[in-house]
Amino acid sequence: MNIEWLNATAGFGVGVLVGLTGVGGGALMTPIMVLLFGVAPGVAVGTDLWFAAITKMVGGAVHRKTGTIDYPVLRRMFYGSIPASLLTLLWLWLSGVGRSNNKMIVVALGGVLILSSLAAVFRTRFHRFGERLRAGSPDRFKAAQPVATVICGAILGFLVTFTSIGAGALGAVMLLYLYPRRMSPKSLVGTDIVHAIPLTVLAGTGHLLMGNVNFSLLGSLLVGSIPGILIGSLGANYAPERIIRTAISAVLLAVGAKMVFF
Repeated sequence: MNIEWLNATAGFGVGVLVGLTGVGGGALMTPIMVLLFGVAPGVAVGTDLWFAAITKMVGGAVHRKTGTIDYPVLRRMFYGSIPASLLTLLWLWLSGVGRSNNKMIVVALGGVLILSSLAAVFRTRFHRFGERLRAGSPDRFKAAQPVATVICGAILGFLVTFTSIGAGALGAVMLLYLYPRRMSPKSLVGTDIVHAIPLTVLAGTGHLLMGNVNFSLLGSLLVGSIPGILIGSLGANYAPERIIRTAISAVLLAVGAKMVFF
């Protein structure tokens, strides 16, 4: 199997898993590129940002048509994430980290993978915790929501720009915690996806200017991922989603630990 077909196969596998479980593609694709394909971490991050941007544009268009986007919450997220992404890109450019410090990027990738896996496992508990706080002190909780949402957006802006990971699992958990009653499952997914589109395009453009995007690799991944997502989505109602999600979380935790400690 030549390298293009290997890349397309990886894209197809990730697409199927994303379609089945909704687990963020970046959390799966970036470590595959680094650990299995031997892609430089900076290039893996930049390529995955464009991979995420293109695939999420399709989902975002669907959610805009169906009206499952919470625009006030989305704006608050952007107030934090876009400036944070710009500042992170500036730091990567001026410091040279984005082009040369592969060790720092690998450790950061591992750390965010661990956080993403834990967020996926304890997602329901975070939601319940937010619900208890909302019920116990509703006025104080609602007053803190705008500033807390901007701060969460800033955290995601930094993490996504530096590692390409975080907009999916971490973003969903943050929104569930901050808006335990406001966010329906559909609006949670729609808002999370649409928030990621400008963020990944902006971060991806910055990495492109730093020479961190492999377009040949990107094309191969997209060739496989698009039919994979369609097939996974069609089978989502029949697959043991919870079992698959738990297994993926365990793998991400192990891979993240390997990146951080070895």
